[in-house]
Amino acid sequence: MDRYEHWMRAALAEAARARASADVPIGAVVVDDSGAVLGSGHNERELTGDPTAHAELIAIRAAAAARGGWRLDDVTLVVTLEPCAMCAGAILQARIPRVVFGAWDDKAGAVGSVVDLLREAGMPNRVEVVAGILEPDCAGLLREFFQTRR
Repeated sequence: MDRYEHWMRAALAEAARARASADVPIGAVVVDDSGAVLGSGHNERELTGDPTAHAELIAIRAAAAARGGWRLDDVTLVVTLEPCAMCAGAILQARIPRVVFGAWDDKAGAVGSVVDLLREAGMPNRVEVVAGILEPDCAGLLREFFQTRR
């Protein structure tokens, strides 16, 4: 678990960048086996008006561009909140073998909370999931954001 805390802190720093555009503070980083960051992103839906501008998708797109190809079959995606169904689909399509997340999403989580698309028996590949890394920090950032909105 400790080996992922460094990358989760990087994802949390990325999430904090979403505040500038009033986006929900979710951040993600894609790292390779050597520990190099291939891509990072934070939510940009409000900033861009793009409903697909989730942190995970932005980080995955950046990693694919860095690699020069869509197959990311030797990376780890680290994200502050459990991915939704759209992001889980992208993770499967990119062949990402490992997802690490911080806070659970009991409203739209697709990696165990509401559904578990990444480990669904009918899917062509399974994804290792590590949950709860720096969960209090990740959940606290979201809680703080939504408290200021209410």
